[in-house]
Amino acid sequence: MKNQNVNFPMLLIVIIIATGLYKDFDFATSTFKRPYLDIVYGISLTAGLYFLFKGKKENE
Repeated sequence: MKNQNVNFPMLLIVIIIATGLYKDFDFATSTFKRPYLDIVYGISLTAGLYFLFKGKKENE
């Protein structure tokens, strides 16, 4: 069986940021409540996902 190390702190950060981004999205109008803050959320979510999956590939 392969050793699958999960970076739990980074996973927790990604989940929190994704939840915040999801809560700020208004599905009725397909817009964000605070667009400038949500841009920061999107950038940090992308960076978090990058580091989460980058660390997983290095351990394989």
